[in-house]
Amino acid sequence: MGTPEKNESKGGFFAAMTSGISKLSNAMHRSVNGFLGYEGVEVINPEGGKEDAEEEAQRGRWKQEDRENYWKVMHKYIGSDVTSMVTLPVIIFEPMTMIQKMAELMEYSHLLNLADESEDPYMRLVYASSWAISVYYAYQRTWKPFNPILGETYELTNHNGISFLSEQVSHHPPMSAGHAENEHFCYDVTSKLKTKFLGNSLDVYPVGRTRVTLKRDGVVLDLVPPPTKVNNLIFGRTWVDSPGEMIMTNLATGDKVVLYFQPCGWFGAGRYEVDGYVYNSAEEPKILMTGKWNESMSYQPCDMEGEPLPNTELKEVWHVAKTPENDKYQYTHFAHKINSFNTAPKKLLASDSRLRPDRYALEKGDLSKAGSEKSSLEERQRAEKRTREAKGQSYMPRWFDLTEEVTSTPWGDLEIYQYNGLYTKHRAEIDSSGSSSNDEVDVKSIEFNPWQYGNLSSTD
Repeated sequence: MGTPEKNESKGGFFAAMTSGISKLSNAMHRSVNGFLGYEGVEVINPEGGKEDAEEEAQRGRWKQEDRENYWKVMHKYIGSDVTSMVTLPVIIFEPMTMIQKMAELMEYSHLLNLADESEDPYMRLVYASSWAISVYYAYQRTWKPFNPILGETYELTNHNGISFLSEQVSHHPPMSAGHAENEHFCYDVTSKLKTKFLGNSLDVYPVGRTRVTLKRDGVVLDLVPPPTKVNNLIFGRTWVDSPGEMIMTNLATGDKVVLYFQPCGWFGAGRYEVDGYVYNSAEEPKILMTGKWNESMSYQPCDMEGEPLPNTELKEVWHVAKTPENDKYQYTHFAHKINSFNTAPKKLLASDSRLRPDRYALEKGDLSKAGSEKSSLEERQRAEKRTREAKGQSYMPRWFDLTEEVTSTPWGDLEIYQYNGLYTKHRAEIDSSGSSSNDEVDVKSIEFNPWQYGNLSSTD
């Protein structure tokens, strides 16, 4: 769905939007081919700049010898999906796993509470889509999360009355499932990220299904996010862009919001900018939305041509919270809460990401131990798989069930996992037992064991 047509002479609020959309992929490109002898490598400087290509290529977290050694390993994977097929050095990791990162979407979950409370069907979409955009501030971090181990889980409590659980439900292909709930909404996601390595950049396709159910009226919202591109993986300063459309649809009424993430243009023009409209089921614009995904989002009622209605004003609906200064991993305060045991429920599952020894070692700054623990975990995962195969068994996740539903996405078909409710019963039993809360001293004695809760079934 495109932007409503306008008379350019009006010079309206979104008069420049259409021309902006046509400027795809106008980032400043500085090729390092030739002078370094690398093929298929391109350094993209979002700020433009006038430095020569070699100077720009040497920026970033990599040492020169590390760049060269890593390029020798990685160049053969150009054009491939490298989601789980490549062993990466911990120097590029952050102390968080992918299923922990899924929980970052809950930071501004109060927006979903507002959506549930709203009587206006279009304002529901304003609140809910702003919630979906809010996580992109966290997604701009350029450190890689750890790939979850099969059966690994992450639990989050003590935040806005939410109970959040995610689980790694498949190893090949890598798939995760998540469920969150409070008195206002249910959130369900099945995720199967797909990637394409392009030499010095990585395209990330969000193959998945995200559904939010607003409890008061049973409204179900479906979210389709844009793809993401990670630039300058090896050469230059790594940065992230997500050009394209985000679409959120009310499955009952057909109302939807379409937000366009502007691509980064020359000298950073358009970077972070998001513009779009809330449409009714007849595809008529009702509310315009504008802002920056790393800063804030605002809205204003509009006419049939997408222009602001008279006697209305632009109102802010979301603003990014204050963040820590000079944080090594560019974490938000909420990201630190995600790693904290203060947000863990009583009697933490032994499969929880917080307990991973490699993640914990990296958090404490011990890269050597983090690397050895990571290798050890990966080898144990391979050994567990060999044992299952020798016994003719297959792994079945504990907290999510594979359904017969297969849904189409812009990037491929997706098998759907559904929350089975067992975790809710498990937690209720623990709460009724009066067990004490976690603290870091207690949990250090818990051995990380993601295979403890999974089910095994015969493949015969």
